[in-house]
Amino acid sequence: MTTHAVDLRVRATEPELLDLGVDDAEARRSLSDLRLVNRWLGVQRTLADAVLPHLRPGARLLDVGCGSADLPAFLARRAPSPVLVVGLDRKILHLRESARVVQRVQGDVRALPFPPRRFEVVTATHFLHHFDAPELPGLLRTLFDLSRGVLVVNDLHRARVPYVFSQVVFPLVFKSAVSVHDGLVSIRRGFRPAELAEAFRAAGITRVRIVRRFPYRLVAVAEA
Repeated sequence: MTTHAVDLRVRATEPELLDLGVDDAEARRSLSDLRLVNRWLGVQRTLADAVLPHLRPGARLLDVGCGSADLPAFLARRAPSPVLVVGLDRKILHLRESARVVQRVQGDVRALPFPPRRFEVVTATHFLHHFDAPELPGLLRTLFDLSRGVLVVNDLHRARVPYVFSQVVFPLVFKSAVSVHDGLVSIRRGFRPAELAEAFRAAGITRVRIVRRFPYRLVAVAEA
């Protein structure tokens, strides 16, 4: 796919291969690539800056769409006091690859196995962009209602620079061809700040702060 053929003015609706389903070996390679991205492109640091101030002693945190749960494990290890950290993913293979410091739950965001206000903090990283615009308000409302404290959304800021950069770099550093494909699709499915703000507004969530973080990330913190 050439850069001039991609229209980044609107969000893509093309699905990612990992969502459609790939063989187990390829899925494990792709999860490893995602962990690499989280370590080296500032995802861990960005999430920690947004979440750790809200983790009081004994707090409960839920990470939705946790994949192999490297991010909630990172938060658990850096929390200033003991907290309960739960990772939710609909694919059991992903959870089997996850760190044991996280309590793992298999489930779907459309049928969550938790009551409202069960957690002090709910996080969703690289998760929201998997959903098309009509689904976003209902999804955000569902996640927001799980929290007694804050909902933190950490996702991609759709722009030309990260897309061109990723076209060059991803094939060089990723182990999985699925990661190369899905990484580019993820950027195209990412958000502009106004789009993310509109999704929160449509969900009836008014106390939300959306900030841009390096490199090309959007972090939304909604207070319950």
